[in-house]
Amino acid sequence: MDIELTDDGSINWKRSPGGLVTALEPVMQAADGAWVGWSGGPDFEVPPFEGDGMHLVPVTLSAEEIEKYYEGFSNDTLWPLYHDVIAPPAYHRQWWDAYRRVNQRFADAAAAQAAQGAVVWVHDYQLQLVPKMLREQRPDLRIGFFDHIPFPPLELFQQLPWRAQVLEGLLGADLIGFQRAGDASNFIRAVRRLTDRPTRGPIITMPDADGRPGRHVRAASFPISIDSAHFDELARTPEVQARAKEIRADLGDPEVVMLGVDRLDYTKGIRHRIKAYGEILQDGRIDVQGATLIQVASPSRENVGAYQELREHVEGLVGRINGEYGEIGHSAIHYLHHSYPPEEMAALYLAADVMLVTSLRDGMNLVAKEYVAARSDDRGVLVLSEFTGAADELAPGALLVNPHNIDGMKDTIVAAANMDEREQRRRMRKLRKRVLADDVTKWSDSFLGVLTAMPSRQDHV
Repeated sequence: MDIELTDDGSINWKRSPGGLVTALEPVMQAADGAWVGWSGGPDFEVPPFEGDGMHLVPVTLSAEEIEKYYEGFSNDTLWPLYHDVIAPPAYHRQWWDAYRRVNQRFADAAAAQAAQGAVVWVHDYQLQLVPKMLREQRPDLRIGFFDHIPFPPLELFQQLPWRAQVLEGLLGADLIGFQRAGDASNFIRAVRRLTDRPTRGPIITMPDADGRPGRHVRAASFPISIDSAHFDELARTPEVQARAKEIRADLGDPEVVMLGVDRLDYTKGIRHRIKAYGEILQDGRIDVQGATLIQVASPSRENVGAYQELREHVEGLVGRINGEYGEIGHSAIHYLHHSYPPEEMAALYLAADVMLVTSLRDGMNLVAKEYVAARSDDRGVLVLSEFTGAADELAPGALLVNPHNIDGMKDTIVAAANMDEREQRRRMRKLRKRVLADDVTKWSDSFLGVLTAMPSRQDHV
């Protein structure tokens, strides 16, 4: 959450960009619970408050902790390590110390909010130590953890100097959820190799206070989704449909509108996508006068060096392609370095004939599901990287690509641009059936149902 105080002392807040908040907001609005999260700024102390039907509990971080815990260990150590080392991770002991310290603060805040025997659901790689810390304070709690990003293969995870502490932290949970079955398998393999905890299938057995077999931890996949019915309804409103037509008119009513929507992150394959599109124009396989690419790149982690370099590279690439192929009144690529509200995103999805999701590695990618949910007209083509969690569910209707294979991706993009309406409808109907059925409520109900059904076995005293 990003919070600010107004001149009259009241609190304004807005959602942070990214899939986690988008997915969890409707879940929390339907629950009678508290959302513990970072307030979004340095040294910003705000008491708990009510907002958009949720009880929000801000946690304060200092400027140094933001630098070392968030920008450092979370996003310059764990993020690249967990995303196949696309960028080299940095390992600094001071960052680890900050990570451990901030995780303890979150655990303390959750322990103070939770009622006796409550369920606490911890989310994502920034808080992997919280489950154990929380269990040490509150053994009465039922604790779940969900990892929104990939969990790396053992051969990569072993690089982490604090690998044992991270595994022990996660094993404080009763249920550990992952996006894909492969991620859960990677975690089980790491536990088997790097700890002495016995495993049997998806179950890890933890010792009690006397060293005897105690409680069980389950690791399994729970693919996350979106509030698909809400997005479907939003895209059907006259205002959004009118805005979609306006977007196409502003672009000069091209024959084909292609769209990419991403955080500006090196895992999203934005450079590969733009390179492929530029080569398609160079080859003359798509007429620049009849097609355009809109690339929405939301600002992300702008104080991390790798992200600054990515922005410079992407913007340089866009400028070169527009310089070579753009014309007066028509750009080959419309590059937008902003975040947009859901209404504008729905209009963009409706305006786009082809959605390009070309991540090099992605836990799920909810943009792909948002595009499908918005297409109540059964039109449009989804080009989807096989390295996204979404590919496991959407393969029957999407056109799958390997973004490292530029020539193969070019062929698929051209095929998507030229796909006839009948084939579009056949594919989109399959996609919509899946996305509308497997929504965020089903996901959260599934995870929490398994968590609450697990037998309670506390350590012997």
